[in-house]
Amino acid sequence: MGQYTEYEGALDAAGMRIAVVAGRFNDHITTPLLDGTLATLRDAGLVDVPVHWVPGAFEIPLVAQRLATSGTCDAVICLGAVIRGDTPHFDYVAGECAAGIARVSLDTGVPVVFGVLTTDDLEQALARCGGPACNGISCNKGVESAVTAVEMVSLLRQLPTREPPTKGS
Repeated sequence: MGQYTEYEGALDAAGMRIAVVAGRFNDHITTPLLDGTLATLRDAGLVDVPVHWVPGAFEIPLVAQRLATSGTCDAVICLGAVIRGDTPHFDYVAGECAAGIARVSLDTGVPVVFGVLTTDDLEQALARCGGPACNGISCNKGVESAVTAVEMVSLLRQLPTREPPTKGS
């Protein structure tokens, strides 16, 4: 086997600029997600984390885009909760939120982390934000989102950047 080089992100957030966008709708779910995110970032060495509250999950991508294009963020963590109901509203909101977040990340080259819960019921949402259904296991998706953001910033800093083409090439 030939030799190869491996690249992997570290969990050291010192000096990183990470922002959070959180949906206020279902805040009984998003607040524990946010708590997990902020505690994890603090443990990784990041103290000052701006939090931007939006009305709901559908509005998250627009604010994430503004932050990602501002030049002030190395990553944006998006937190929200969309819980299935009796109407197709869930499908529209969850799908558009996910697509918008992915598009912002790809369009800007800034890691935009999808920490939006899309669950069938309240019990599933509570289990994923560190609630009692976790049975003592750390299962807060806000924690996972913070780890993902730090790792992605660290990894991207190790990778080469593509220079824009010069005029006439």
